[in-house]
Parts: sequence; C-alpha cells; structure tokens
Amino acid sequence: MFRNIITLLMLCCLSLHLPAQEQAKEDAQAVLLKDNHPQRHVVVKGDTLWDISAKFLKDPWLWPKVWKFNRTEIKNPHLIYPGDVIVLDLSSGSPQLRLLRETVTLEPGIIEEPLEKKAITTIPLNVIAPFLSQPLIIEKAQLANSPRIVSAQDNRVVLSPNTKIYLNKIEEGESRDWYVYRQGSDLIDPVTKKLLGTEAIHLGNAKITKYGEPASAVITKAKEEIFIKDRLVESGDEGVTNFVPHAPEDEISGCIIKIYGGLAEAGPQSIITISKGSSDGLEPGHVLAINRFGKIIKDPEFDLEKYEAEKAAQKSDTEAGSSTEKIPA
Repeated sequence: MFRNIITLLMLCCLSLHLPAQEQAKEDAQAVLLKDNHPQRHVVVKGDTLWDISAKFLKDPWLWPKVWKFNRTEIKNPHLIYPGDVIVLDLSSGSPQLRLLRETVTLEPGIIEEPLEKKAITTIPLNVIAPFLSQPLIIEKAQLANSPRIVSAQDNRVVLSPNTKIYLNKIEEGESRDWYVYRQGSDLIDPVTKKLLGTEAIHLGNAKITKYGEPASAVITKAKEEIFIKDRLVESGDEGVTNFVPHAPEDEISGCIIKIYGGLAEAGPQSIITISKGSSDGLEPGHVLAINRFGKIIKDPEFDLEKYEAEKAAQKSDTEAGSSTEKIPA
C-alpha cells in the first residue's frame, strides 16, 4: 500500500529540526490573540476556517481549541456558510469563537439564493490536493509490480503530453486515470540511520485508452521527462474535504530528510519528507513548527590556558579545605 508523504503546508524555510511546539501539549497550549483583532467576522465566499482563525489568532493551527472542538469534531467540523457571523467571546476568560445566530426583520422583496448553500472549507483544497495525492513514499522495490511503460508512438524516447504510450498490462475494470512515477532515492533517518522507505517521483499523469496486455494510454500531463520503463500508479479519488490543520497533542521531534523537487532549499507550499509518520503519532492535518540549530558562538578573547589554570586552582583550594580537620575547643 502506497503511503502519502507527510507534508508541511506553511513551510517557511529549510530546517534540520522539526519539533512540534511545546504548546501542542494540552496543559501548556496557550491561545494568543493577534493585536487589533476584530470582535466579529462576517463569512464571505472564499473564506476558510484557517483564514478566519488567522484574523483572530497568532497561531491559526490552534483554531480547534478556540472553537472548543473535540477530536471527532476536528475531523468533521461544524459547517459554516457565507453570511454567517463569527464573534469572539471572552466571557469565560479564554478566547472562544462562536457562530452568532441573529433574527433579522426584512422588508418585503424578492431575493434569489441557490437551493443549497455550500459550506466553507477548512483550508483551500487546491492548495493541499497535490500534497495528498502525488508525492509518495513506498517500500523498497514496491513499484516493481506496477504497470510499466514498454513503448511509445513513433519510437519516441522522451514522452510529452498527448503522446500515446503502451503498457505491459492493465486489466479491464481498473482505473482510467493514473499517475506516472519513477523510483527515487532511499530515505534514511539521519539520526537512527534506519531505512524509512523509498521516494517515488511524480512525473505526470496518463489516461487509459485501451485495457489488456498490452494496454495503451495517453500522457495528459508531464511535470518532468517521462521515459520507457517508468511506472504507473492509480490516481485514486480520496476526498480531502475534512483535512483540518491542527497542532499535535504531544510533542513530536523529527528531521527534514527530503525536499520534493529541490536540493537544499524550500519555500511556501514546498513538499517535503520528514522522518516521522503515523507510527510516531502524526496524522493528516498536523502542523509542525520548523527550527534550525543555531551556530556555536565562541569568545574570540577566551584564554583556554588561563581558564584551565583557574579551574585547577579552585579544585586545589576545595580539596585542601575538605582535608583540614576541625579540632573542638
């Protein structure tokens, strides 16, 4: 079974250390309001729960805390619609966001509204969809049994969009939409040196035009050069509508071990691989802070010989004092 790469949505800079903020623990988690935060917000089309929370909070990933959602509700949050009014309630002593349900008297008239109002999402789906479906971490040699490109029209070497390709075998009834992958480098934990998996590089997309042995398809998208022997993986149709950014319950510390499509630097919305996963308590939606170890600062005028001499003198005085016997008067 293929495993999606765990990614960070709001990546600011490359780091070699990824601890979850200590506030992620329930007993230490502090919700801080932004300066000049509003008292209320009217939801408009295009808003997300993340955007709305960011208007009130310094750390928007703590939004489930101010909405007082439990774990079940975090995975399936209350529906909020354009036109709803969200107010900041401080009466309990801690910030809480609430929906204000008001009764308004309207003058007679004609108002056109769609029959079904579409609830706002927690975070824009077009931002997170590539993170959840395209880069993969696989087991060693896991692509070996996936459908393989065996040839292409006109004996082409580099395959581009609209190129017809031939596959060794895809059975009738399987998906029509596939991703094209190539096995990448091994992913090693830099601390434990343990092999965590192998990177599967997403090259593009293909659509099946004929099932069988061989089968045929058309390249519909190419992010990188596609060659003979590259492999196909079903695109799947997993929904991401309940993807909810929130802080982990416990502190999690790991390392960035791979930048997807990069060498040593990354930026906002970059896709990365980290050394921790579901077995360490991570789940879809967890947001981690990025930190980098600072440099070691040395005193340019530090005299090591003088320091060692002073330490030796202090040790000698201590030993001499402890060996002196006190005679009672």
